Amino acid sequence: MNEIINVYCDESGHLEHDNIGVMILGAVWCPIDKARQIAVNLREIKFRNGLPTNFELKWTKVSPGNMPYYIDILDYFFSNQDLHFRAIIIPDKSKLCHPEYNQSHDDWYYKMYFDMLKIILSPQDHYRIYLDIKDTRSAEKVKKLHNVLCNNMYDFPHEIIEWVNMVTSHQVEQIQLVDFLIGIISYANRGLTSSPAKQKLVEIMRQRSGYSLTRTTLYRENKINLFRWHAQEVA
Repeated sequence: MNEIINVYCDESGHLEHDNIGVMILGAVWCPIDKARQIAVNLREIKFRNGLPTNFELKWTKVSPGNMPYYIDILDYFFSNQDLHFRAIIIPDKSKLCHPEYNQSHDDWYYKMYFDMLKIILSPQDHYRIYLDIKDTRSAEKVKKLHNVLCNNMYDFPHEIIEWVNMVTSHQVEQIQLVDFLIGIISYANRGLTSSPAKQKLVEIMRQRSGYSLTRTTLYRENKINLFRWHAQEVA
């Protein structure tokens, strides 16, 4: 039986000239019939840790005082069989040579999004993809991304990928979860050490996943699936 899957996406260090070498594109996905309960559970974790239910789970907000909450989030993610995470790691944007491939940074960005999502998507199921609103060009980018994804799957009537919509992260718990998880992946790959709290969360995710978080995982890894992408050297 065909299943409808919700896919929630976010990104870090994605701008061409943001002086951040590491770029991460990430997604969390779950069956649509589990999505509401997962959102409720994520809010309950906030309440249980003394936080308001509208507190935004965000990597930049991680602090030592709320460590029990962040650890609870990781415990919940790893114990919930309906939640899955995939990220593509671009370790050094300075090596990108777009003119050599007759492409813009945006063209490459869409290709990376497809590479990130392609192992999630199956022609037997249906997908509803949600992206965090980033800037005033979001609507244009979402439309383009939808077309690129569908064309690559020969899904010209948009029946497999039903829609790609923009949402605001503070309204969608799963988008916040993506932000948190790609924050951990980014911190590990940037080699940062300034925050003991963030270092602790990186270590917990390494232990729970069994992966270094800086290398490509097994292709069909279903819980924490990572792909480390490398720019081709131009002679």
